[in-house]
Amino acid sequence: MAFWFMENHTDNVIMSIKVKEQIYSEVSDYQRIDIFESEEFGRVLALDGIINLTEKDEFIYHEMITHIPMAMHPHPERVLVVGAGDGGVLRELTKYDTVRHIDLVEIDAALVAACREYLPTTAIGYEDERVALHNRDALRYLRRLEDTYDLIIIDSSDPTGPGEILFTKEFYGSCYKALKDDGIMVNQHESPFYSYESAAMMRSYRRIKGLFPVLRIYQAHIPSYPSGHWLFGFASKKYDPIVDFDEQRWLAQRIKTRYYNPELHRGTFCLPTYVKEMLGE
Repeated sequence: MAFWFMENHTDNVIMSIKVKEQIYSEVSDYQRIDIFESEEFGRVLALDGIINLTEKDEFIYHEMITHIPMAMHPHPERVLVVGAGDGGVLRELTKYDTVRHIDLVEIDAALVAACREYLPTTAIGYEDERVALHNRDALRYLRRLEDTYDLIIIDSSDPTGPGEILFTKEFYGSCYKALKDDGIMVNQHESPFYSYESAAMMRSYRRIKGLFPVLRIYQAHIPSYPSGHWLFGFASKKYDPIVDFDEQRWLAQRIKTRYYNPELHRGTFCLPTYVKEMLGE
């Protein structure tokens, strides 16, 4: 008998993945955590029934949310990562010698423990001595900070449950205050394709646009996510990700990637017409 994991993308669309075996399942204080082995995507992490990552395509998401801003800041030393309990952003950040300290604020300690045990190729970044883990509410953590970070990466789940607060104007304002004068904030910006995700995308865009002088949206194709078309937001106090991009500076660091490269960096900010119309551009 075949077993299938099914995720509703809309009331009319379902994503199905054939399951070999269930590896882990727990209801934490914040969410249901499931990890299973699949035929096509390797191990899959689902939170409250929604795919958070798969071993086969997680590198696309983690490289795009990390290397775009890291390629733009001339000397990023102190970084805050919000959410990202799976550790994939940490894995990419720790490839950079310029980084001196990384604070990871993830409210769900059970998620971190599960990923470290069952998704070791993703969660490898936790082993780096520059990483400090804080199992705390991110908004409360940020409220007391000013002029602290060069870069903030918001690797949140969807805007429901524990991830909902990470899409508010108050939270983005706290991020702005916690950044240095040339700081950069990047967040996962949902999908523009289906109406539920596109509504969340536009709300996030409007809230960030009122705070940062530079805001650009960029995209990537992530097969396991709803529609496969996923957006990220690049918000900066100073640097434009196209005009100020220094390709040679990034190449000189010899960072190993599977998806990101300088040509893609430029092209990823070229948005389809329907997305530009949504954003009023």
